[in-house]
Amino acid sequence: MAHAAKSYEKIAIVASDSEEAQAALRRLAHRYGNYSAKGADAIVALGGDGFMLETLRKHIDDRIPIYGMNRGSVGFLMNEYDENELPERIQRAEVSRIHPLAMTARTADGQTAKALAINEVSLFRQSYQAAKFKISVDGKVRLDELVCDGVLVATPAGSTAYNLSAHGPILPINAALLALTPISPFRPRRWRGALLPNDAQIVIEVLETEKRPVSAAADNMETRSVVRVEIQAAKTIDLYMMFDNGHSLDERILSEQFRY
Repeated sequence: MAHAAKSYEKIAIVASDSEEAQAALRRLAHRYGNYSAKGADAIVALGGDGFMLETLRKHIDDRIPIYGMNRGSVGFLMNEYDENELPERIQRAEVSRIHPLAMTARTADGQTAKALAINEVSLFRQSYQAAKFKISVDGKVRLDELVCDGVLVATPAGSTAYNLSAHGPILPINAALLALTPISPFRPRRWRGALLPNDAQIVIEVLETEKRPVSAAADNMETRSVVRVEIQAAKTIDLYMMFDNGHSLDERILSEQFRY
């Protein structure tokens, strides 16, 4: 979606701790100024994809669009780094709205952990033993037993991250879908996952929890020894990412599907 009528005059610039990102921050702040993030029209995030996710999470309630420039390694969620005409690039940028996933995890000792994930919620085996899961969607058991190294639920924004490495499908950013993807499935060996509507309520129960302990991670926030994990899209939370005109997240995701 586009914010054509909006003027991005107050720009905040933030950076990861890397020397390269901090040096870029100093140069850009000297050239363009640097507003407080809380009062900004847009935030420029300098770093890699991990820092972009961190910045989105930090400002999850602020509804401020974030324009990333790559000063990291992969940079799939970032724009190309260029110090010239930064305000003009931001003004012309396309804005993508995404919703995070809400994870509620119950642990073996009866505790409850809640977290939000922009990319994916992942469950992993904690020991040498394969994990066993029962998977329900909207109250109906869809898989009685999945034996694997783990399983994840990815948003469209996260579908090109760990989900893609696990051979999950790439989802267009505006697709009303979630990807449910197994990690190294042993049984059923041929099961490759499922595409679910993004209003689905997903429950993953861990079987044989004492013998086969499992951890759950909402992006990089991990909870150990979980026995039950509930996952659904947080539709009331809007996050805004900005991309250079012609290089939107939609275009990046589409192009990724034709790489070989």
